[in-house]
Amino acid sequence: MKILMVLTSHDQLGNTGRKTGFWLEELAAPYYAFKDAGAEITLASPKGGNPPLDPKSNEPDFQTDQTHRFEADAGALAQLASTVRLESVSPADYDAVFYPGGHGPLWDLAEDKHSVALIEAFLAANKHVALVCHAPGVLRHVKTPAGKPLVEGRKVTGFTNTEEDAVGLTQVVPFLVEDELIARGGIYSKGADWSSYVVSDGLLITGQNPTSSAATAVQLLKQLAE
Repeated sequence: MKILMVLTSHDQLGNTGRKTGFWLEELAAPYYAFKDAGAEITLASPKGGNPPLDPKSNEPDFQTDQTHRFEADAGALAQLASTVRLESVSPADYDAVFYPGGHGPLWDLAEDKHSVALIEAFLAANKHVALVCHAPGVLRHVKTPAGKPLVEGRKVTGFTNTEEDAVGLTQVVPFLVEDELIARGGIYSKGADWSSYVVSDGLLITGQNPTSSAATAVQLLKQLAE
């Protein structure tokens, strides 16, 4: 089993002067769910190399057993330091793709033509696509073979407007994930803020927030085993 994980290369939090990037727990928890299940994992990002970590995600309040495990894992850190360039990735080499969130993807991956083509190719090949937290926003330009928005008529979730408001970034992000998924015709649902909530619609699996990252990965593994 080979799983591709796609991380952001974007490190600027709008015009705030603060840094952003990927959210550590949303990488670490799925990474070990996959690794412990025997998967071979490849990390990719638009620019390749070492992707930016959202510094807030490494504050004590947001650290978990899995983030500590990742930071103590020399092999995982070496892999993170040398992500492959997204444009070099062939969907034929993988069984599924997983997108961790963080705010970074809203700026780069959501607009990245290689990411759009990658997701479309995975689905066309009957392969699973899973995204968590802000990463479902990456689906905004993904289309079906008929040219309609991928999420139109499909059950999805993602970071809620109230969660974005709670972190004070409603006016900073380029778009709100909840609003965007609804605007594209998605059948959006959500759990309580900061609770684990995962939605599956065929090959498409989405998780609401950082708390949902492990459950989203477990759901992907479950569907791969079916």
